[in-house]
Amino acid sequence: MEVVVAKSAGFCFGVKRAVSLVYEAAKEHPGKVCTMGPIIHNEQVVDDLKRKGVHVIDDDLIRVDNGEPISKDSVIIVRSHGIPKMLMEKVKASGCKVVDATCPFVRKIHDIVKQKSQEGYHIVIIGNPNHPEVEGIRGWAMGPCTVINDAEDISEMEGSPDTPICIVSQTTFNHQKFKDLVEIIEKIRYHVVVTNTICNATRERQSEAYEIAGRADAMIVIGGRHSSNTQKLYDICKSRCDNTYYIQTLDDLVTVNFQSDSYVGITAGASTPNIILQEVFAHVRGTEL
Repeated sequence: MEVVVAKSAGFCFGVKRAVSLVYEAAKEHPGKVCTMGPIIHNEQVVDDLKRKGVHVIDDDLIRVDNGEPISKDSVIIVRSHGIPKMLMEKVKASGCKVVDATCPFVRKIHDIVKQKSQEGYHIVIIGNPNHPEVEGIRGWAMGPCTVINDAEDISEMEGSPDTPICIVSQTTFNHQKFKDLVEIIEKIRYHVVVTNTICNATRERQSEAYEIAGRADAMIVIGGRHSSNTQKLYDICKSRCDNTYYIQTLDDLVTVNFQSDSYVGITAGASTPNIILQEVFAHVRGTEL
């Protein structure tokens, strides 16, 4: 059996940075650290942080585990997905210590959206309207803003054909789908500025998954159930390899048997810790850590 793990699989720069910031804060301020929503879309990491005394709070700065407001001596960590401008101002006005763990690539999109909307552009975000990253990006628009996830959404765009449009993307969106949607928009609008804000790590991860899945007898995609970038990886792999498995941990794979002569590919979303990759690889190879 040949087992190949994608080189780009697992934690990306932004996620690794955010998780490190939370663990460091939890060590320095035990029991006082709160994150604005789950720091990343990985239940194992979030559960481990909870065991270390890290609380998750909602937009009203209320702890989701017990419904109580946070105390003034809390440390609030803005998650890697980023948050809307008004919420950021609310967090900073709370009087608590604030650590901004927004991915630098996401923060760059916030800056683009803010500037272009102030210049009179209608902002178009290509991405999942319900994803926290997209919700955060939308909150930095100073004027009209439309979120497009599929071609059907384009017909609902407001404004005349000559309204200036600035297009950005959710960092983890499918690269090919982004290009296809931009092409449709450019055919019906006259003044379009496009900034491809899909991060390089996402493009590399998707490209590598596409290549490996095309050769694999079986493909394993590891990531949280709410992870947008992992879902995109699964869709790409499934389109190339029918025998594709979407798992969160090794427990989801223990009943699957692989043929000794199989070529098995493994990739993982940006929020998947390396230890889970190692466990899955060892299991598929029939060895123990």
